[in-house]
Amino acid sequence: MTNRERAMAVLNYKSYDRLPIVHFGFWGETLVKWYQEGHITQEEAYGDGDGNAFDVSIGRKLGFDFNWYSCAGGYNFLFPAFERKVLEKYADGSQKAVDDYGVVIIEKPGTVSIPKEIDHLLKDRASYEEHFKHRLQYSPDRVNVEYFKTLADDTNRDIPLGLHCGSLFGNIRNILGVEGTAYLYADDEDLYAEIIEDVGTLSYQVAKAILETGAKFDFGHFWEDICFKNGPLVVPHVFDEYVGPQYKRITDLLNEYGINIISLDCDGMIDALIPTWFANGVNTMFPIEVGTWDANIKPWREKYGKELRGVGGMNKTVFAHDKKAIDAEIERLKPLIDLGGYIPCPDHRIAPDAKWENVCYYTEKMKSLF
Repeated sequence: MTNRERAMAVLNYKSYDRLPIVHFGFWGETLVKWYQEGHITQEEAYGDGDGNAFDVSIGRKLGFDFNWYSCAGGYNFLFPAFERKVLEKYADGSQKAVDDYGVVIIEKPGTVSIPKEIDHLLKDRASYEEHFKHRLQYSPDRVNVEYFKTLADDTNRDIPLGLHCGSLFGNIRNILGVEGTAYLYADDEDLYAEIIEDVGTLSYQVAKAILETGAKFDFGHFWEDICFKNGPLVVPHVFDEYVGPQYKRITDLLNEYGINIISLDCDGMIDALIPTWFANGVNTMFPIEVGTWDANIKPWREKYGKELRGVGGMNKTVFAHDKKAIDAEIERLKPLIDLGGYIPCPDHRIAPDAKWENVCYYTEKMKSLF
């Protein structure tokens, strides 16, 4: 079987020869470390991107079959993006800048985490209509039709390819900020609804234009990242009312084109939002971040049944320890794999504390067992 056939068989509860061994990319610092240690080339370390040739090469050296985040899509958010500008530089090397979402941030040298947000261009209806609304309207140049036509022939495809359908709330959170999103709902509910509608309509139109080229995809995919360790960054019933229908029309479209596996990337404790996703056609949770709350697919399967699938849920922190820790993690995964419809995957990008030999040990053992 090809890796594509294996993955689709697992997620559709069909027989397969072995479990595909899947990853979700790497921190840049991880790749630099592995290059310095001699495991990968300089080109791989600095040229890696989800699903590209360098990513494939690194994954195979480690023993992985593919990166689940191998997707293609169009421009389904701000287009054109805002021009990135440095507004002020400080003595410690940090700087104030405007990013491509129109957010004013503080960037510090050597810091790899999310930069501090100190202001947002989007504040109210006036700023939305002046700076954002026109950037959320569909135009043909959002979709590279000629490129997507090349994806119509999938006869030699070894790994599954996803249609990236964008973000229906996470990107809105990016341009407003967490507090700004909450305040907008309270201050101007009509504008709140309009922005969600505009983003949903644009995402639908881009997905439809891509599918009409004849391109073939194995799954649909959304990105959100709207939860943290204690739950969602949005009130669940508000999310259900305003964002749920936007998922539904896109997942219905995907189903019309024969795409029945639809995954969604959201970190954090996602339990309170799963009802909305599941009811509106999203059936595969990813990356099932284990975190401090011990997330795994079992309680979700008990609640939602076999239609709820998963990719992820492997605690990547064991890569920093030893073979004993990896063995224990694999033992924890065994009963989850037995549930079916589930592919283990390191629950986020592999971090710099991961030891190369430990990752290789994990992939070798998984192939020998499953």
